[in-house]
Formats: sequence, structure tokens, C-alpha cells
Amino acid sequence: MRRFAIAALTAVSVLAIGAGGLTTVAAAQQTGQAVTAAKPVKIAAGATEVVAEMRDGVKLAGNLYLPAGEGPFPCIVQRTPYGKDAMFASPAGAKKYTDGGYAYLVQDVRGKGRSDGFYQAFINDAFDGHDTVEWMAKQDWCNGSIGITGASAMGYTSLLAATMNPPHLRAAYVVVAPSTRLTGAYIGGAFKQKDSGDWSRGQGVAEDVIAQSAINYPASSYWDRTEIAEQRKYIDIPIFQYGGWFDIFNEGNVRNFMYLQHQGAKGARGNQKLEMGPFGHGPLSGDMQYPNGGGIGNAQGGTDSEMRWWDYWLKGVDNGIMNEPPVKAYMMASARKGAVSEKNRWMTFGDWPPAPAMMSYYLGADGSLSTRKPGKASSSKTYAFDPKNPVKTIGGANLTFDRGPMDQRPIGTRPDYLRFQTQPLEKDVVIAGAVKMDLWASTDGPDTDFVVKLVDVYPDGYEAIILDSAIRTRYRNGRMPDQIEMMTPGAPTMLTIDLWDTALTFEKGHRIAVHVTSSNSPRIDVNPNTGGNPGKDAKTRVARNTIYMDAPRPSAIQLPILYLPE
Repeated sequence: MRRFAIAALTAVSVLAIGAGGLTTVAAAQQTGQAVTAAKPVKIAAGATEVVAEMRDGVKLAGNLYLPAGEGPFPCIVQRTPYGKDAMFASPAGAKKYTDGGYAYLVQDVRGKGRSDGFYQAFINDAFDGHDTVEWMAKQDWCNGSIGITGASAMGYTSLLAATMNPPHLRAAYVVVAPSTRLTGAYIGGAFKQKDSGDWSRGQGVAEDVIAQSAINYPASSYWDRTEIAEQRKYIDIPIFQYGGWFDIFNEGNVRNFMYLQHQGAKGARGNQKLEMGPFGHGPLSGDMQYPNGGGIGNAQGGTDSEMRWWDYWLKGVDNGIMNEPPVKAYMMASARKGAVSEKNRWMTFGDWPPAPAMMSYYLGADGSLSTRKPGKASSSKTYAFDPKNPVKTIGGANLTFDRGPMDQRPIGTRPDYLRFQTQPLEKDVVIAGAVKMDLWASTDGPDTDFVVKLVDVYPDGYEAIILDSAIRTRYRNGRMPDQIEMMTPGAPTMLTIDLWDTALTFEKGHRIAVHVTSSNSPRIDVNPNTGGNPGKDAKTRVARNTIYMDAPRPSAIQLPILYLPE
């Protein structure tokens, strides 16, 4: 598990990429020097090193593990930027595959470990993934039936390979991987200061490289050529998506499944699976525990679903996996340690979202949250947002620091932190699907941020953060250059904020809450409110931000209500 946790930390800089430089290659890329690591003397135990030549002549090294018996065998490949010999120092990581009768190849991506070439995160992985699969198909140990797998960055390399539609690639099993590199580096256009910025600083990445990454949110062809969301229309294989509700790539597993299941190419459409558990990109912080909830380590250690997936698609074993519901999701409920509700359970669905009805919960100026639409002609709340005194991050979908459903009460009472909540629920409210916020707001300057949290408030007051997101208002209309627009000071504007998906039962006696503010530091960088970019030397101003809650401008969170038989 520790090896995968270390690898996950590296995913931050891998995904935080700027057009003017790659945070993971730092000075080496800027000077044109190769970034290949010093080559170890010893290959991982139990492995045979093999070398595959790519279309441009670059040679990539991989560790091959073969099962007992005579081949050829069906094969599985994982392509990693973290070092094949470091991640798989013992044959234990390959054992589940070889025990199942599969040849297993762990390959260093271009410019990493013992592979030649220059490392540019994800720039070459679509072509290299295709070429690796087709090279494998020609080897005497391979029978031509190949699958690809990986978690986090390795999941992304797997998806990129699938977009090239290699003829011998039959299926994929993808763990916690995004649909876009943007989610690894930004939230609603705001740079992920801690995960992307501070981690990179700790690795010695130059400030100018980080600064260039921080402002590279606007759309460009730089992003599109390696974005799964832009290229997944070419994916033509079955993929099993395994993700976590508190994971930094929650949206990737869910949204990739939804697209491929309904709009994918012929071989993908109708052949997808999704499994979502109550875990993050590492152990959860806070006072919650979810029984039998799974996690990244469980997937990497070998879940029953993975090996059944390979047996069906690579061996043709009719084990019934495709006769089962395509979606398996953990329905979270009250989960305080020592008092876990029996309503925490796995559920299966025929699709995602599971045909929910969207219900609006409206913000009230008195701090209420209700399904009753406001009737007043004018109602609002204004607060001063000082960039020099930001709201502290406590939990959420983080990578390098505390993560998960942590208690928001330590934030305390602040004039720039607005809490809205229902009365104690008289019966359970079950949600399953995407949550979004329609927020009517204004600011007295050209630009600011708005942060929204969905919170489950326990009877004793514990405020468990379930989802949170943000929007940098200049990006309210989109990321295309002609969509980026500063705010008109004082003009009420409707902002739509995507909080991603979840499955949760707000139990009887709990309260549903929405928290609204304008900062979440160090989760995202702090907006200076001037229209300029954030940074250490940026000039700041105190913004007066207003939230509207009246009949013509009703702010509401949209919850996907799931009606279950009582």
C-alpha cells in the first residue's frame, strides 16, 4: 500500500502541467536534458527485463512476469512513470496475474526508470501505449489477447492507450483516473495550491514553472490532444472503472463510464462497468469509517471484480460478470466511528445516475435551506472577502494532506463563511448522482472566487464535508479564450458550480447543509480580487461579495434524489 501512496503523491506534479513547462520535468526539460533516472543495477525480483521499440525508435524497458506452464498467454500491461523496479520490487505485485494464468508486463514510460527518451507527462503515452500493446502481441509469450490497467497516473496512461484503439487491446481496468488532467491541477479554474503547487515546490520545481502552470487553465490545443474527455470517442473497448467518492478523480471514473456506456464507440457502448466506494486518494481523515468500503489498495491488491473482468474479456470465460448490473456504488450514511449506521451498504444499479429526480434546496437569508422557493422580491447577504485572511481547508478530495469527510466546525464563525441548513430531517433523504449549485452572486470588483460545500450535519453538530468545489468567476462562461470574462462590479450573475457525484443517505435527525464562502486555502490558491493572477507578490484587495436569495434570483443546490422503497 505504501508504494501506491508514494506513487499517488507523484501524480500531483504529473497532472499539474503548464503550457510553458511541465512541473515534473522542471529544469531538465527547460535545458533540453534527458530526465531518465539513474539506471538501477538490479531488476525487480522475479522479473525478466524486456525492451520494446516505439515507432520513433525509442526503446522502453519493462519487467515481464510469466505464469507457470507453456504459453502463449493472455497478457496484461501497466505503464508507469514511477519506476517499474521501485513499484514492483517483489513479485507479489504480479502474483495475482500470474496465478490467474496471465503474462504481466510493467513498463517504464518514456524518459523514466530504465526507458530511453525524454519525459513529458502524458504527451507520448497514447502512441507509446498503442505501440507497446502491438509489440506485445508479436511476442511468443503472448496469445494476442491483451488488457491494460493502472491507478491514478497509470490509469491515465491506460486510457490514453485506449484512445488509439490498438487492434489487440481487448479491455481495460482503470482505477481512480480522471477524464481530464485539469482536475489534477485546478478546481473551477482555481489552481490547487497545496496539491499541485506546494508539492512541486518541495520537489525543487522553479517558481516560474509553477506560476505558469497556475495560469494555464484557459482552453488550448495543448490540453485537448491528451485529454481523455476530448479523445474518448475513439475508445472501442470494455472498461471497468473503479473509483472513490472522496477521491481527487471522482469525476473521471463516473463521467468516463457515463460517456462510454451511452455514447462510446461500438465496442465500448453498453460494455462498461462502474464501481464507486467511500474512499479517497489515500486514507480518510476525520471521524468516519465505512465498513467494507474498499479503496485504492484493495483494487491494486486484487479485487474479485478485476480478475473476473480479465477472465471474461481476455479468456472468454462465461463467468456471468456481464449479466450483473453495470453499476455498483457504496451508499454512504451515518458513519461516525463506533456508531456506524447499517444503512452504509453497497448497492447495484442499471445505470448512473440511477434515474434520480433533481430537487432544489434554496438558500435563505436567515441561514435556512429549504425546498420552498423564496418569495421575497429582494433578499441577499454581503460579506467582505480579504485574501490575506482566507478560510482554512479542512478535508475534502485532497491528495497530499488531510482528506475526506472532516468536521467543518473548527472553521468557526466568520462573516465571510455562510452556513445554510435544513431543519432536522423527519425522514431519510437519499441522493445518488451529480450535485450542482446554482448560485446567484455579485462582487464589487473584476474577479473573485466562490466556494460551495455540501455538508451532512449530525445531531451532535459534526459537520461532515461530502463534496466541495469552487468557481473563479472569470471562467463562469467557460474556458475558451472568447468565453473568459471579468465580472461587472455589482451585477448579479448566476454561477453554476459542479460539485461532482456522490451517493449518500442524509439520515433522519441529520441536517442537509450548504456552506458558501470565497476561499479554501491551501486547497486552492487565493484570488487577489483584482483581476490579476494569484501569487506571492500579487497585489490584493478586499472584495465585497454578495449572495442573492430572492424570488428573481434564487440560489439553490440541486440534489439528485433517489426514492427507495421503505
